[in-house]
Amino acid sequence: MTNGTALGRFSEITWLIDNWWLILLRGIAAILFGVLTFLWPSLSLLSIVLLWGAFAFVDGILAIATAFMTKQPGGGSRWWMGLVGLLGVAAGLLTFFAPAVTAFGLLLYFSAWLIAMGLLQIIGAIRLRKAIDNEWMLALSGLASVILGALLIGYPLTGLLSVAWMIGIFALIVGIFYIGLSLRLRKVKDAAA
Repeated sequence: MTNGTALGRFSEITWLIDNWWLILLRGIAAILFGVLTFLWPSLSLLSIVLLWGAFAFVDGILAIATAFMTKQPGGGSRWWMGLVGLLGVAAGLLTFFAPAVTAFGLLLYFSAWLIAMGLLQIIGAIRLRKAIDNEWMLALSGLASVILGALLIGYPLTGLLSVAWMIGIFALIVGIFYIGLSLRLRKVKDAAA
């Protein structure tokens, strides 16, 4: 289902295919964040909060850019990617304006963001399945978000170091899925050209 005719029928998805590199940047940012959490495991709570806030903000900006960069008039339906971006920007800004948040508050806040982002990405994957194969990469990144969010809510008293490592593992996994999805989107774009 990757020929030009199939893509023409699903023009609302072509904005994502045309801007595959923004998904690649999100993957690289997530992997960089994941690696930093392992390189500096003894970061103070404030440092972890600010590092996570910077990641959420940058990821949100890139998601918003992905939602609004399009060569087509009207641009199709991109609401789910825009909401992912708005959630990330809001999470980042709130973190910068309230850096003294407690670990428990950060866990609940981070968990809610993960679950909301994951559900929106699963919705996006369902929409993408009509236009490309292997949309499961986006669905799996969404599922990983929902699972981590639920685990953090279920075990809020986990030590800060293990939470940082869980977040680092999550960022690495999601980054790999984003990079895989971006390469798949680029392949679809090249095949349709």
